[in-house]
Amino acid sequence: MHSVGKSWLLLTGFVVFYVIYLLFGALVFSSIERPVEEQLRRDMERLKEEFLNQSCVNAASLELFLNKVLAANKYGVSVLRNSSGRSNWDLASSMFFANTLVTTVGYGHPTPLSDAGKAFSIVYALMGVPFTMLVLTACVQRVMHPLVLAPVSLLQRSGLKPRPATIVHFLLLVIVVVLCFFVAPAAIFSGVEVSWTFLDGIYFCFISLCTIGLGDFVPAARPGQPYRVLYQIAVMVYLFLGLMMMYLLLRTFHKMADMHGLTTLLQLPRCEDSVLDDDTEPMVDNDPTPPRLKDKAASKPLDPGSQPSYNSINKG
Repeated sequence: MHSVGKSWLLLTGFVVFYVIYLLFGALVFSSIERPVEEQLRRDMERLKEEFLNQSCVNAASLELFLNKVLAANKYGVSVLRNSSGRSNWDLASSMFFANTLVTTVGYGHPTPLSDAGKAFSIVYALMGVPFTMLVLTACVQRVMHPLVLAPVSLLQRSGLKPRPATIVHFLLLVIVVVLCFFVAPAAIFSGVEVSWTFLDGIYFCFISLCTIGLGDFVPAARPGQPYRVLYQIAVMVYLFLGLMMMYLLLRTFHKMADMHGLTTLLQLPRCEDSVLDDDTEPMVDNDPTPPRLKDKAASKPLDPGSQPSYNSINKG
């Protein structure tokens, strides 16, 4: 089959599978969540009737009051007694909001109240999102060698062939990321946030590090949160490091897919075709030169044609 026709056939297959996947998700979510929603709706109606029967407030006034309360709550303003006196726009909270904005996590709590704030959010994100991606990319490039290339080379020296070495390394990297950026933080969040369970913590970590940011769980939003400023700073650091490690996982998987021929099979761009020249170092190392000699050689100017490439990888 002609390469162009094969490419369009693969694209059509991807789109069809994507639509089927969405329909599958819709069916599962509907079957799980709809009964819970209906039960909650009945509970709220019953609570509303009980309140109206025990007070002199009419239904219209109650609904008007509730609409205003819910609208304010959407912007992070609560009428509860234990929520008063704390601003959502002090310096630490504003920095936390800016962090969720430029990392595209966007919890939606709080959100800008004024038109000026909404306009500035657009301009700020327009410059901040690409810059954040640039910083994350630069950080990932710096840790590719100690966290990916060097461990794979070490596995090769231990007797593994290049392809099995990349698989073993990727699985180990996934385990480390899951333990350090999902399990451990979830345990911490479930201890700090009184109303969160361990599953809530895992859910929050996944939603955040995938930049989905549904906003149903927001750290440091509890009234009277002790050490709230330090807590928010710690969460910002966690988000940045977590996003960096998720990006590292994706880059490592992409490199592994290149080596195993998966990108060629699916006619997808190779990892080296979409990154800067600084990150085109082979994932496997067939050069027996000692590290000290490599460091000395690295300080010398290189001919452009001698730059390492995936084309030179031994895929044995």
